[in-house]
Amino acid sequence: MAAGQPSLAGVGDRGSSSSQPPPPPPPKILLAKPPLPPPSSSGADEEGGAPARQAPQPGSLSLVSDSWEAHTEKILLYLTENNDFMVIGIIGPPGVGKSTIMNALYGYDGSSPGMHPPFAMQNEEIKAMAKHCTAGVDFRISHERVILLDTQPVCSPSILIDMMRPDGSSTLPVLNGDPLPADLAHELMGIQLGVFLASVCNILLVVSEGINDFAMWELMLTVDLLKNNIPDPSLLTSSSSPDKENKNDNQSVSEDYMADLCFVHARLWEHDFSPSKLMLLRKSLEKHFESSTFNIGSSSATPEVTDSSVPLSTKVEDLSSSQQDVFLLPLRAHDNSTKFEYGTYSSMLGMLRDQVLSRTYRPFLKNLTERDWLRSSAKIWDMVKRSPVVLEYCKALQSSGLFRK
Repeated sequence: MAAGQPSLAGVGDRGSSSSQPPPPPPPKILLAKPPLPPPSSSGADEEGGAPARQAPQPGSLSLVSDSWEAHTEKILLYLTENNDFMVIGIIGPPGVGKSTIMNALYGYDGSSPGMHPPFAMQNEEIKAMAKHCTAGVDFRISHERVILLDTQPVCSPSILIDMMRPDGSSTLPVLNGDPLPADLAHELMGIQLGVFLASVCNILLVVSEGINDFAMWELMLTVDLLKNNIPDPSLLTSSSSPDKENKNDNQSVSEDYMADLCFVHARLWEHDFSPSKLMLLRKSLEKHFESSTFNIGSSSATPEVTDSSVPLSTKVEDLSSSQQDVFLLPLRAHDNSTKFEYGTYSSMLGMLRDQVLSRTYRPFLKNLTERDWLRSSAKIWDMVKRSPVVLEYCKALQSSGLFRK
């Protein structure tokens, strides 16, 4: 841990007597904390609603809390004036392994006993209870100064239940104004998360379940449509170093910043793994986003390909390494030993980690420090919640008749 940063919660003096042996060294997982006290036996929220569907969590640092507000005080203590860092976010539906992917990017492998994962992961009990592990946006930073943002699932029934009052209205102030129907507020939450992550991350992982699920692609097109007048984070701080060379001299000051997208299709079956399917998926991706401002694919069109036209020695990971924008992950078995010719789930997750962390990403317009990034991110979250464009979109959804009045 960098000098000057506070010690981890739960790590400190275990006794005042000088005869006691020195305390053990702190755990290697940065920011991992002991569990919170168990919830009350009633399980009901303060407003008399249904029992919370979020699983009991280890102590965490939330950039955006479950009350849909940004909090920076605790996180600021772990950041420095370093300006050589990278920000990676993730978004996707429930149960697709978002937190598992983020733990891999952090470097956690679970092989050391007694070490808590940086981001809480679902177990069989949580899955059986249809609960979610993450609420809002959880923050971690690795020893390599990679900031990781794990988010609550989009299109999540358990989150919808948690935020719904008996009259069907939302308990969360998704937009500054009158309360919204819970189903409409839930729809907007996924859009707001996407707009926020596309504004503050260098790389945004978009995770889908299966090879043919394009709902997240549609969500990111909506994000592209509604991310309007949200500035580059480096333009919201006055402490950007003028004497240092800009990281992106070709980017216009007036250009809206957009994170680079990486698409992850998880929970795939063995028959989904073939070079032709991956090339077809990438071709569909480029076609889907050809009119968006996201930088998808390369300047040359993806060629037509069949399995017979690909050399036998070519593997899916070989095609992925040339363009680090689409990744495939197999269905994870209970014993983590599902074996394809391409390798196990763990080996393919490791390849994803290596390629994402080595990827050339879009930098922010100006140099800024970790702490400046955090302050700017809080301002951007407030802009997202107050966005007049998102408000107009909300009104259009209300008038569509698809949501409660």
